[in-house]
Parts: sequence; structure tokens; C-alpha cells
Amino acid sequence: MQKTFNNSAVMNGHLKLKLGSFELNSGEFTLPLQGVTVLFGRSGSGKSSLLRAISGLDESVSGHLEVNGQVWQNDQQTLAPQARNIGFVFQDAALFPHMTVRQNLMYGLKRLPKKVAKISDSEFMEIVTRVGVADKLDRAVTFLSGGERQRVAIGRALLCRPDLLCMDEPLSALDWRAKSQMLSLIEELVDAYKIPLLYITHTPAEVERLADRIVFMHEGSIETIETLQQALARADSPLFDEHGAVSVLVGQPEAIEEGMRPIRMGTEKLWLSDNSVFSKATVRVRVVARDVSIALSNPKDLSIINHLQATVTELIPEGENRLLVRLQLEDGQKLFSEVTNYSAQRLNLQIGLSVFALIKSVAVAE
Repeated sequence: MQKTFNNSAVMNGHLKLKLGSFELNSGEFTLPLQGVTVLFGRSGSGKSSLLRAISGLDESVSGHLEVNGQVWQNDQQTLAPQARNIGFVFQDAALFPHMTVRQNLMYGLKRLPKKVAKISDSEFMEIVTRVGVADKLDRAVTFLSGGERQRVAIGRALLCRPDLLCMDEPLSALDWRAKSQMLSLIEELVDAYKIPLLYITHTPAEVERLADRIVFMHEGSIETIETLQQALARADSPLFDEHGAVSVLVGQPEAIEEGMRPIRMGTEKLWLSDNSVFSKATVRVRVVARDVSIALSNPKDLSIINHLQATVTELIPEGENRLLVRLQLEDGQKLFSEVTNYSAQRLNLQIGLSVFALIKSVAVAE
């Protein structure tokens, strides 16, 4: 699939929309069009409204929008949705129930703009195989599971050769197993086709798994745009839920040893009990701060096998007799640990102190 946007492509805009008592007023924003950008916020914060405004699906949008140097919206003109060449995957898949899988896939192809090259038979089969529906082409969509329906919707979007892919909470109706499979598929597609993705979710775990950057929204406006690591570095991050502070570490999976999967991070290894086969050269590992203990020396006789050398860089009071400790690992990555004030005093924790982070439980971010 041809990649249209270059690595320096950006989206600039300020969009407004009034829907009953709700008002979208994004404020001025600039988004790089590479990788995965997640729109995140509570229900009613304006995520879907902003995505629809970007896509041109709401005619009453005002303001301006420029993408990769092309004007999509201003006071004089508004580019039609089909001219923006966006692939859109809705929350409910939006398939035609009276059509087969093949007919749903072909529906979008018949409406491609003239400037977009037609998909060849080999490209068609490559895409439907990659999304996992090649063996279901002649099946009625009413007999598909929720995950299969979303695979068809994603395939339909990709077959239109989009310059930009948009997904509005595509996993919200799926069970945990289907969500995990779909997250892996989305990662694979972004990596394979290099299509920038705008993705809506209100689930922090999906953000941690997919996001390169995050657009935080509140009451119809963009509050901040941050990289994933910037967002996770904040002690008050909106991504932290009832589990508390979370860190996402990045490393390279290596061959299984003694039934464990080592993840290389600089000169250190993080050991996972997850023996999955990883399709990517780097993986993200999710670590909850409550699962990270601190030791002044490297303990030898201990069932916890993940002992990472670290330096204390910040001590953040949390209330309720607890302290959030920001650590820096040897390769420069940041890790949170949550301890009691008593433990911090007993260890005499202070900025600059060299310690060992003992990680009780880790999981591939999913």
C-alpha cells in the first residue's frame, strides 16, 4: 500500500462545532501525522466530535484545518469527506447486514476518488488475509462475531488506500480476548502500512499499548498534547486509574530461557512469564507502581527475579501515608515505585540515591 504522507507531515487546526448543549472548541493544535495518536478523555469530553470534525462528517463545523500543506477547512472552503481520503472505523463496525463480507469490502472500493489507484486482486487478498477475513468472504456479516465484524470494517477502510486512518472506540464492545487480538492486529497494521492513526479510547491500557502521543480532551477542548512517556511521567496523569501510577518500559524481546522471556533494556534484562511470540522488534511492558519495591542492595535470596539498578530522581507525596518514588533506570527509562512514608524514612530515600527496583509483577502492555 502506497504511503502518501512523509515523515514530517503535520495536521494544524482549530475546529468548532455546536451540537445542542455541547460545544466543541478545540483550540489551536498541531499533530504530527506519524504512528498512533490517541484522543483520550471522559465520556462527553469531545473525542468523537473532534474526530468527526477532522473527517468532515459534520457539515456545521467551522474553523480551519490544514493537513500536510493542503487546506481541508477554512472560511472559504470545506473539503468533502471523500476528498480527505480518510479510512474510518466506527465503534459498531457499521457494516451492511444484508451484504456478505466480500460485498461490504467492495462497497468502499466502488466509491474511491478518481485520483486513488484501484486495488489489484493481489493487494485485495493481501489485505483481507492480513486482517484475518480471507476465509469469510462469502459469509453473511450477521453470522460474524464482534471481533470479526471489526476486522471486516478495518479491511474495508484499508482497501480504500487511506492517507489517514481513524478509529472511534473500535474495541469497546469486545471481550478481553478479542480486544487483545485486535490490539495486536492494529499494531501490526500501523507497522506494516505506515498509515498515521487517530484512535479514540477512554481505556488507559489501550493508550499504554498503542499510543505514540495523546490528545487529552476536557469539555470540548484540547487540554494538552503529550507523548506517551510525557503523560506517564506526570504523577497526576489522567491515564492513572484505580491501580494508581503506571510505567511503560520499552525493550527488545530475546529468546526464551528457562521458561521465561527476557526483555533487553540496555545492559539489563526484565523477565516475563509471558512466552508469546512477538511480531515486533520492540515491546512495551506495563509496570504498576504498587508492584515495585525498593532495596538499598541487591538481595540474593528472593523469589522476585527482576532486580533493576536505578537512581532516585524525585519523591512525590501522595497522601494516606504513601510516597511515589520516581526512579531512573540505567538505560534512562523512568519507573515509578509506590512505598509507605515509613519505608521511605527507614531506607532514608533521597534524590540521587542508588537503589535496586524489585519488580514483583510485569505484563506486556495490552
